[in-house]
Amino acid sequence: MKPELTRSELIIKAKEFCESESLRPIPELFGVTDGKAVGTFIEHRFKSLLEVSYLVEIGNSAQGIDLPSVNTDIKTTSIKQPQSSCPFKSARQKIYGLGYNLLLFVYDKQDDTISQTAKLNFVSCVFIDKSRTGDYQTTRGINEILQRNGNRDDIIAFLEDRRLPVDEIGMLQLADEIIQNPPLQGYLTISNALQWRLQYGRIVELDEAIDGIIKIV
Repeated sequence: MKPELTRSELIIKAKEFCESESLRPIPELFGVTDGKAVGTFIEHRFKSLLEVSYLVEIGNSAQGIDLPSVNTDIKTTSIKQPQSSCPFKSARQKIYGLGYNLLLFVYDKQDDTISQTAKLNFVSCVFIDKSRTGDYQTTRGINEILQRNGNRDDIIAFLEDRRLPVDEIGMLQLADEIIQNPPLQGYLTISNALQWRLQYGRIVELDEAIDGIIKIV
């Protein structure tokens, strides 16, 4: 009987996947310029690899994340512009994180016109614990205010300046929560939109050890 997928095994498999996929020619991706199509291809292959070895629940759009059993969503992006989108649930996500972990694959795709195949070089692969998926500048600003003995009014003024998508009552509740429970420093850049726009440049360039961020590649 296959074992259940764990977080540690997910990280091991992600590393193996990056190493094996970087070596093989991929005719299916030759000439493909649509980043979403490339990302879907990579995610499907990785999920299939997991299903071969583990008992794992594969999510769907209704569940919202790819791997519910380990509370992790898979994100795949080109190194040319390392970003993706995710569903907007509440403004609180920008401060306290998305509510789930991220497994981030960052690739550089090159086409070989002679062999008519593509190659994927995974330049970065990172596991980001849910506690670190808040917005970098927002969480940093909040904690700097609190360190300077800031109060509820200071927090509300800061959140208003950041144009946080929340109504007045929600803003008051969020400010009170922040005073009682300061957020951990987040490491994503999250842009306001109908869907959150997640940018990963800081994660890719990170060269210091941060609790909750595991550099796989």
